Amino acid sequence: MKLRFFLIPAFCALTAAAQTAPVAAAPAVAAAPAVGAAAAAPRVAVIRFQDAILATQQGQAASAMLRAKYDPKKAEVQKRQADLEALNEKLQKGSATMTPEARNKMQDELQRGARNLQHDVDDLNAELQQEEGKIMQDMAVKMDELIQKYARKNGFGMVLDVSSQQTPVLWADAGSNITAEIVKEYDAAYPAKAAVPAAAAAPKTGAK
Repeated sequence: MKLRFFLIPAFCALTAAAQTAPVAAAPAVAAAPAVGAAAAAPRVAVIRFQDAILATQQGQAASAMLRAKYDPKKAEVQKRQADLEALNEKLQKGSATMTPEARNKMQDELQRGARNLQHDVDDLNAELQQEEGKIMQDMAVKMDELIQKYARKNGFGMVLDVSSQQTPVLWADAGSNITAEIVKEYDAAYPAKAAVPAAAAAPKTGAK
């Protein structure tokens, strides 16, 4: 019997932010060569939108909050999985010498434990993804507004998001990447002390 390993996909986003290195220049789009002064193409900028959110002070603070809240739950689930794997190993090694009743009892215990574990993992995944989504949505709205202001101020006619590996953008000059600039703009406008929306904040313990 093979159990699914505990995995929370959403941890790949916010919880990775604390280990995120300073934002580096990303591949971007090169503007088409102009044919005469009158035919000059609008300036094009690119941004790694998700990386920008995670690199902000708010993104780092939200990441730390989610780790503090969910790492203990993750450890608890992993402990339960290890116990089930140990029970499964015991069943495999001793099955030949067990009575049918003992073997059936252990199999039932293993199957029931695996179902309960998977149910709890699914619930935890859904809870974390919902909480992360609230934080990301709030930050994305504010960052989108900053990008528009920055683009108009600096004469960019278009800003392309190259976060996805499937982006159609094949290449661009490093100077087209405004990710680091937008992170600076965001941190100036929304410092870390306002990082986590109240609805997503971890519950306090020991409050009097």
